[in-house]
Amino acid sequence: MEKTQLNSLKNNPHSKMSIAGFLIALGIVYGDIGTSPLYVMHSLMVGNGGLEKMSTDFILGSVSLIFWTLTLVTTIKYVLIALRADNRGEGGIFALYTLVRKRAKWLIIPAMIGGATFLADGMMTPAVTVTAAIEGLKGIEINNLVLISTQNQVIIVTVIILSTLFFIQRFGTQLIGRAFGPIMLIWFSFLGVVGIFNLSSDWTIIRALNPYYAFELLRSPINIRGVFILGSIFLATTGAEALYSDMGHVGRPNIYTSWPFVKVCLLLSYLGQAAWIIGVRDNHALQQMGSSMNPFYQSIPADFRLFGIFLSAMAAIIASQALISGSYTLVSEATKLRMFPRLKTYYPTNFKGQLYIPTVNSIIWVVCLFIVFFFKTSENMSNAYGLEITITMLMTTILLHQWLLMKRANRFFTTVIISFFFIIESIFFVTNSSKFIHGAYITMFIAALLIIVMFVWRYGERLKDDNTFRSHFVSLLAFKHQLNDLRKDPSYPLYTTNLVYLTKIHDGYRIKKNILYSILDKRPKRAQVYWFVTVNVTDEPYTAAYSVETFDTDYMVSVQLYLGFRVDQKVNVYLRQVVNDMMSNGEIKPQPQKYTTIPDREVGDFSFVIIKEVISPDTKISSLNKSIINMRLILQKFISPATWFGLSYSDVVEERVPLVLGKVSLNRLRLVRKDRSALKDIQIDDEIDDDDDE
Repeated sequence: MEKTQLNSLKNNPHSKMSIAGFLIALGIVYGDIGTSPLYVMHSLMVGNGGLEKMSTDFILGSVSLIFWTLTLVTTIKYVLIALRADNRGEGGIFALYTLVRKRAKWLIIPAMIGGATFLADGMMTPAVTVTAAIEGLKGIEINNLVLISTQNQVIIVTVIILSTLFFIQRFGTQLIGRAFGPIMLIWFSFLGVVGIFNLSSDWTIIRALNPYYAFELLRSPINIRGVFILGSIFLATTGAEALYSDMGHVGRPNIYTSWPFVKVCLLLSYLGQAAWIIGVRDNHALQQMGSSMNPFYQSIPADFRLFGIFLSAMAAIIASQALISGSYTLVSEATKLRMFPRLKTYYPTNFKGQLYIPTVNSIIWVVCLFIVFFFKTSENMSNAYGLEITITMLMTTILLHQWLLMKRANRFFTTVIISFFFIIESIFFVTNSSKFIHGAYITMFIAALLIIVMFVWRYGERLKDDNTFRSHFVSLLAFKHQLNDLRKDPSYPLYTTNLVYLTKIHDGYRIKKNILYSILDKRPKRAQVYWFVTVNVTDEPYTAAYSVETFDTDYMVSVQLYLGFRVDQKVNVYLRQVVNDMMSNGEIKPQPQKYTTIPDREVGDFSFVIIKEVISPDTKISSLNKSIINMRLILQKFISPATWFGLSYSDVVEERVPLVLGKVSLNRLRLVRKDRSALKDIQIDDEIDDDDDE
């Protein structure tokens, strides 16, 4: 079979280094990690007992921990190592899994766990960042008027902003990136300038870059939380995984050029807040504010505070965008890898890396609003935030180890490096685990549900295939003559010119018996050409090719479509190109249409038959396996294959067929024929009879 290229698909043009790509990277990738200064120092202050407990050694140690966390986890692991593990420009844990999945079957487990926890984290991020930003407006006078004075008003404004953000997702991340990029450039510049302004009062705070202060703080009694302080420190790097997942939206070169700028600005902000805290820690008025005193907002000069609050609100919205767009990417890749049910995906722009999934958008929106109403304050949210992403990072580390081994990197050096990251992230996981009782159980529950869905979808299909009788697969070659006779038989009306079944061909010619049962037995379907189409998802994101097998006929065609996991599977569009190509090559006959609105039309009509399976009562497999398969079939009821394969406006017929798995029960109840006189003593339940009549 000769493989032919379909219409080519272009990669995202912003994947190359450019000023435009730099701005779009700022607008899409760094929102989450870029808003960490809003709440990291505040979380450290509240967790250690308030402003009056913020000693110089504590502050130096905290900033040192932040700096080295950003350096080790974000810079070295993600920017320098993970970004190189791209799948034709695409990043994220599922793209990484596609690179290493052939090394071992068990690697699907960390991929599923990491993907589920990343999605769960994406539902918390918008809520905590936007709430933290709007809280900065509470009590601020604008033209002698306090617009937001209570936490309920903060919640209302947060809900309005989040709802608007989720509404505009349908217009695509290209539009969002172009709008948000310049804003984030201003935001990071503002962080750096304010940081330098505060740092100018005490340049000695720069000594916090010495790792000595980080180690001292972890064992010092002035740190009342001990090692669990790392739960707050980790908040400074929570956007690192989103940075990797969003690589396909902006390209690796643009992340390489933008990250140094972002990191310097973040570091200046943390150093500036630290210097400011040292200067005001004895201020009684600020001490009296308690947990409502946020060092980030208070450290901004009064004349620029309102502008800073406005910028922080915009940055918080953009932070939400980073996780939302990353969630779309992750779900789309999981779907193409058969880990997740098919969900309708839209491509609002001409760039395949930028997509929109309405179902995912709606679910994240609803969960975000629930989190806002449940936790009410950003302090409560941050206490429950971060556990899921530590799990994602651990799973990414496991897959990165396999990728480095696959690249034939030095085994000893690779093991040492990966073990180092695994130990660090394990410590972060342990210290963040205390957040479970503070509300992280909600997002962990969501992650568990997602893992169950992935497991059921993936292994339900495998169990179904493993338990299907071999006799349920038949050779297409054995039915060549019957299909030829049927298509020529004028006693049957022409069902359609091209009859298409979406199925999977085994060994090049074996097919499920229920397909041929649908054509020959259920209702003989006369057609000029019978098409059996298999959609194969490739590891390369943008593959678009096909191969055909005609079995030495001009009326039976097996089509193998090879589509990248980032390619929209519009089968009807591709199939028409295949038909035209085959007609041009003389492999099938032209199909001139007598009645048509298209002049000289050579391609006839198409009808697609989609077969839906239901488990037969005769099935005899274990209860557990039967339950998994049943759950998968239930999930399938909510998914429309016609929509997924781009057949919404095509002629589609759905047929239900029984699915018999395992050994068929031989203990069937058989009817025994009796004459009427022998039935006179049989009692009939009139009530049941009446119910049946109804």
